Amino acid sequence: MATVATANNLRLANDPERQARIDLAAAFRWAARMGLNEGASNHFTAAVPGTDNKHFLVNPHGLHFSEIRASDLLLINAKGEVLAGEYPLESSAHHIHVPVHLARPDAMCVLHAHMPHATALSALDDSTIIPVHQNSLRFHNKVAYYDTYGGVAIADAEGERMAKALGDKWVLMLKNHGVLVTGPTIGLAFNDLYYLERAAQVQVLAMATGKKIKPIPEPEATRTAIQYDKEKDLYANVHFEALKRILLREEPEYVE
Repeated sequence: MATVATANNLRLANDPERQARIDLAAAFRWAARMGLNEGASNHFTAAVPGTDNKHFLVNPHGLHFSEIRASDLLLINAKGEVLAGEYPLESSAHHIHVPVHLARPDAMCVLHAHMPHATALSALDDSTIIPVHQNSLRFHNKVAYYDTYGGVAIADAEGERMAKALGDKWVLMLKNHGVLVTGPTIGLAFNDLYYLERAAQVQVLAMATGKKIKPIPEPEATRTAIQYDKEKDLYANVHFEALKRILLREEPEYVE
């Protein structure tokens, strides 16, 4: 119980930006631990609470996910101007993320990654997450697909196209590129990022056998997806809090 209480002390209700920094730093550290990152590339962003979607936290250019601390995160505005932070901003972080945040103010967190199995699916002619496994059902009828590779994001127009393709979904598969996972909280978004990669991993491994895939039929798929939705907040929060407790024990400097 003492460990849980220590983790709960990270809930700084009177400082929402500080809390967002801690949570986003935890997401970076765990993405690295889980092999969801790629080099020192990819970006996670979070809208700063209380700024009406005008200020955002983002990882600085040049830091590996595994070394990012809460204080390292850049504070930027919707124009991509750095308001606070000691490092530069990588331009595609602004061009991809800010248009999505502006189009979807309910998406407090936007995670862009090139994790291996989901990215492998993005390279296929048909990148659909099929209901081949129980984890796949977390995303049943909840994934959007951006089916045209748009090149490196060097202008807001690419992020605007991604936002349009995302629509009212929370997950976007980017053709020949990777994924974009959004969420109303950092914990919910990270939980979906993790399980999306697990779902993709099972699908890729099943396809690799060369045998015929047996999808979970309707109505079981839809029924199970609804069951997941009812418990999504609870299980995502439990998962993310556990991850932060582990970091507190093993990498406590992440909160600095």
